[in-house]
Amino acid sequence: MRIKVLGCSGAELRGHHLPSFLLDDQILFDTGSVTNILDEKSQLRIKGIFITHAHLDHIKGVPFLADNIMTGNRRHTVKVFSISPVIRVMRKNLLNSRVWPDLVSKGIVKLIEVKTGQATRINGYTISPVRVNHSVPAAGYLIEDKKGKRLFYTGDTGPTDETWEEVGKETIHCLIIEVTFPNRMEEMAIKTGHLTPRLLKKELLKIGYYPEKICITHLKPQYFKIIETELNRLKINNLRLLRDGETITV
Repeated sequence: MRIKVLGCSGAELRGHHLPSFLLDDQILFDTGSVTNILDEKSQLRIKGIFITHAHLDHIKGVPFLADNIMTGNRRHTVKVFSISPVIRVMRKNLLNSRVWPDLVSKGIVKLIEVKTGQATRINGYTISPVRVNHSVPAAGYLIEDKKGKRLFYTGDTGPTDETWEEVGKETIHCLIIEVTFPNRMEEMAIKTGHLTPRLLKKELLKIGYYPEKICITHLKPQYFKIIETELNRLKINNLRLLRDGETITV
């Protein structure tokens, strides 16, 4: 399992790319920076996209990717998977012939609803949505390969018990989890459905099987240094901050 970090920032500033993770060059999780990073040939390799929630920093690459396919006159359909509320928002408010052309009706984008507890099998992987606690309906994704390796990507989440009850019953070989704000902004983090370093530590204690790797994403670049310092003080084993452009191997 090889995951390329196209972007892992919690805000778009020069040198910081929005969340987007590419599995084995063909399966994409969130689309914040896909068309900023990948060339046209690499974009056309993508077979499926899994969206965690409908906030713009996670969905904005979908219309631009579809436009690149249409402009290149390619016979290629982008399959976009997510839970029902997310699919509805994208259909009504994004690919609606007002904000952006209706590329669903043109057959370039196929929006596919998935349910929690319902697995999708693609390219030898089993991918299951798991509800997380965010300010809008959202799901993380549990990815399992044929060898039993398990990766869980939370997307945006605040404190939650149900998520860990579902995914923490077996070993998580790699956890990609967000930490958006520093500790002093805990009230805002909880209100908006995000984590701080202190909240992260509490979440990790809820997981039955401690993750083998913990990769931190979605830091606000304005607070990067202080969040990094606060995480280091916690002395959490096997934890590291992700960087744009790196590759995670599971």
